[in-house]
Amino acid sequence: MIEALLSTPFLGLTLTCAAWCIGIWIQKKTGHVLCNPLVIATALIILFLSAFQIPYERYAQGGDLIAMMLGPVTAVLALNIYNQRKLLGKYFLPVFLGCFVGSVVSLASVLFLCHLLQVESSITAALLPKSVTAAIALAISESRGGIPGITAAAVLIAGAMGAMFAPMFSKLFRITDPIAEGVAIGAASHALGTAKAMELGPLQGAMSSISLCLCGIMTSILVLFLP
Repeated sequence: MIEALLSTPFLGLTLTCAAWCIGIWIQKKTGHVLCNPLVIATALIILFLSAFQIPYERYAQGGDLIAMMLGPVTAVLALNIYNQRKLLGKYFLPVFLGCFVGSVVSLASVLFLCHLLQVESSITAALLPKSVTAAIALAISESRGGIPGITAAAVLIAGAMGAMFAPMFSKLFRITDPIAEGVAIGAASHALGTAKAMELGPLQGAMSSISLCLCGIMTSILVLFLP
């Protein structure tokens, strides 16, 4: 019976949902900045698979079903821009320039550090789209010969870091404008950061949603001009 359950997508789906719910519960109980639900869920899944010596391939049967939804969910993000079209129209130039600069700095910093550390081209390609949402990042990475696993890890780390430390950096650099705060969070840490931005305020959440969409589009275009 147990063996049958472990060989079906039920394992991956149930484990992922359970780990996420535990992560949400821990975050609500502690309220600590480091208790990000995604980080906690990832750690719990790794610990569970390691403790019971369950091959990743078995977990992936169900986990991949969730990953399949990345594409449709990313397409739905366009709805955020439409719903906030009046706000975007009002602040179009600063938002556009902020997203453009954020995308350029993200790509340039990866290229500079990878060149400085003499990193292989496949790893560089995998790290380039670290600051855009996962579905777009994986497509960019694969088109340039990157390693999908490294891309997924880089996107996760960038998003988690933004979600955890965005409020601290806002205070450190004295960013009080909610529009600037939202654009910065969305440009640096995509959907995970946007979830945090929504906690900070509705305007921050709206601008972060717009920013992550625009940065995804801009990054997809900018990488076409890279060697």
